[in-house]
Amino acid sequence: MDTKNSPNTKEKLFSEFPAVTTAEWEAVIAADLKGADYAKKLIWKTDEGFTVKPYYREEDLASIQHLKSQPGQYPFVRGTKTTNNKWFIRQDLEITQENLSQMNEKALGLLTKGVDSFGFIFKQEETFSYEDFKTLLKNLPLATTEINFVAGHQAAPLYNYLDQYIREHNLENDLVRGSLGFAPLAYLTLNGKFCPQCQEASTAFDQAADLVGKCKPYKGLSALSVDSLSLANAGATASQELAFALSQGVEYLHQLTDRNLEAGLVAQKIKFEMGAGPNYFIEIAKLRAARMLWAKIVRNFGVENEADCKMRIHTTTLEWNLTLYDPYVNMLRTTTESMSAVIAGTDSHTVLPFDSAFGQATEFSERIARNQQLVLKEESNFDKLVDPSAGSYYIESITAAIADEAWKLFLKTEDEGGYFCALRKGFVQDQIEATARKRDQALALRRDILLGTNQYPNFSEQMTRNLDEAILRQDNTPGSPDLITSPLRTYRGAAAFEAMRYRTDKFAKDNHRPKAFMLTIGNFGMRKARAQFACNFFACAGFEVIDNNGFKTAEEGVKAALDAKAEFTVICSSDDEYATLAPEIFEKIAGKSVVVIAGNPPSADELKTAGIKHFIHVKSNVLETLQGFQTEAGIL
Repeated sequence: MDTKNSPNTKEKLFSEFPAVTTAEWEAVIAADLKGADYAKKLIWKTDEGFTVKPYYREEDLASIQHLKSQPGQYPFVRGTKTTNNKWFIRQDLEITQENLSQMNEKALGLLTKGVDSFGFIFKQEETFSYEDFKTLLKNLPLATTEINFVAGHQAAPLYNYLDQYIREHNLENDLVRGSLGFAPLAYLTLNGKFCPQCQEASTAFDQAADLVGKCKPYKGLSALSVDSLSLANAGATASQELAFALSQGVEYLHQLTDRNLEAGLVAQKIKFEMGAGPNYFIEIAKLRAARMLWAKIVRNFGVENEADCKMRIHTTTLEWNLTLYDPYVNMLRTTTESMSAVIAGTDSHTVLPFDSAFGQATEFSERIARNQQLVLKEESNFDKLVDPSAGSYYIESITAAIADEAWKLFLKTEDEGGYFCALRKGFVQDQIEATARKRDQALALRRDILLGTNQYPNFSEQMTRNLDEAILRQDNTPGSPDLITSPLRTYRGAAAFEAMRYRTDKFAKDNHRPKAFMLTIGNFGMRKARAQFACNFFACAGFEVIDNNGFKTAEEGVKAALDAKAEFTVICSSDDEYATLAPEIFEKIAGKSVVVIAGNPPSADELKTAGIKHFIHVKSNVLETLQGFQTEAGIL
């Protein structure tokens, strides 16, 4: 009998190919580098504090301990689910006393469009009655729908309403799923004080303990919220977000166990509200590491029941990297962010509509946001496979690396006295602000790219709507902080660039739009490449750019620039030709148009001596340079 093709015969795939050792790979890489520095060329230092190698092999997993666990098993690095990867598709609704019926009707409609989780955001200054509550929840199937409240100090009365509503409707306690969202530490982080109804830490934690105790009958109902989403939107790295999220959670564990609650109950009643950022693989690793570290922390509080060690995670795409200009690109950003979150095993997820940075989403953008998750679930089948990233040499390695870096920062925070004390000392804010400044600098220098904002802008796009200046401010720190002198600020990374471009658009409404004329001359390849670079550069500030195929003489180019009445004349040529062409052009055009050199030629010092002040190149601070050009154009 020929067994070679028998279905019972097991053969290793690709066994005919000889194994390649790491040493052999490294030898080939070294040859290809031709003497270049391996570390500088191929090793990537992440903002999270660890390095990423150009490739990973099985041997890189040898020292990683978490590989021994299975899905649904402690420490839950591979997720809390065992048979699928289902998650709740959540949409948030802003609630006022005037729109209760309208929001109920909208919620019922959304249930037919794929949504199975709601975040009801209540206006803090309004008071809601039980009748209001019943109006909001009328006909909503709580047995199959997750209900989350974002209500601040109103969490306690909302729990009472929910409890009464459940009993009146004879719902089974175990079917109720959702959260009350009481988050005094989050409020303190962003406002510098506790809410007026708490005022002091002891009162806030007393209320937290009372709420957790009341929620005990409902296993699927979280009472407290750990908000690390705001940290991510303030510019924190993945490891910082994770470290401070763990620290917040531990603060609640300490404070509430001191108030005679069991650690297992407290852990069970905490939901982590985390960000889903743009760094695809690192975000996957972040959530996997988060579950593992939290499980070990809870176990160290003496909790033996593994179910109480599970981390409940809700993720939301970031506001930090949403843009006002070229807003449709936001769809791409939130799609990859959502993929990271669901692959990593989030329990529920919110996609911010692509135009939410404007302050108010549209029906169309909300529909797209829902459908992004539905495509991932219904068409891509991301809900079918538990922990699809498991075993990846790279993802497993960075999961361990993020866990290590986050744990180091977590321990430093604990050394400061825990999250509350560290916040009061400014430790948390200092760490995140330092990272935010680095990220802002990386955007200004275009080391990091926000497509359509600091690189490859849409040349013809103009902001026609009147923007609220608050949308464009980077500093949203509230006034009158009490306990903390420097509350954390959340902002969008694009805000500084967009404020600059918006100034140009407003200026152009009552004046002419400043022009940047590309005086292309000399070497064909260099002039085209530099003109393309310069066009993108100036368009980031909303200037009109005029490109050209090339001029045969300096006189021809100068005449065309002056005829165009361009505020800026950008000379685009080769380094060698700048030495002779630039002074000639500058002499003819000085005082009539600002001369700019596209590049940083060896003759730069001589050209500066000749009177040319402006050079734009890959090392330029794009934001500061363009702001300077706005001053020259009379915009600033």
